[in-house]
Amino acid sequence: YPLHYTVIMNSRLCGLLVLVSWIMCILNSLLQSLMMLRLSFCTHFQIPHFFCELNQMIQLACSDTFLNNMVMYFAAVLLGGGPFAGILYSYSKIVSTICGISSALGKYKAFSTCASHLSVVSLFYCTILGVYLSSAAPQSSHSSAVASVMYTVVTP
Repeated sequence: YPLHYTVIMNSRLCGLLVLVSWIMCILNSLLQSLMMLRLSFCTHFQIPHFFCELNQMIQLACSDTFLNNMVMYFAAVLLGGGPFAGILYSYSKIVSTICGISSALGKYKAFSTCASHLSVVSLFYCTILGVYLSSAAPQSSHSSAVASVMYTVVTP
């Protein structure tokens, strides 16, 4: 109901969405940090990134990282897959509505409006999947750092 947006999305709901988002981020960071405390590191390493990315830290550990990897992948599926499913559902509704538009110019305008958002969402999800799902395979640190910059700096 796009015409009811200002009634549905009031300041209280907006504040609640921000609060839930912050709480989820803090809890995930706390969980991942506590999971890192159980690992041991053999010697000093230099991380080839501009920040201490979680999968890079796990790769440098000398102890068993199976549980850390499982928690990281579970959190990624939960915290990344949920919003991604919502985005797919939302865009399926948008596309079905746009297909109902009779004029070709109207369809073109509607699709061009959605294209910028779709390109940013695609860039974000593709680079983050590339960094985290390829963490088990050997890769160049430069390409991994570039992909990290894409989803942490460029897309926001």
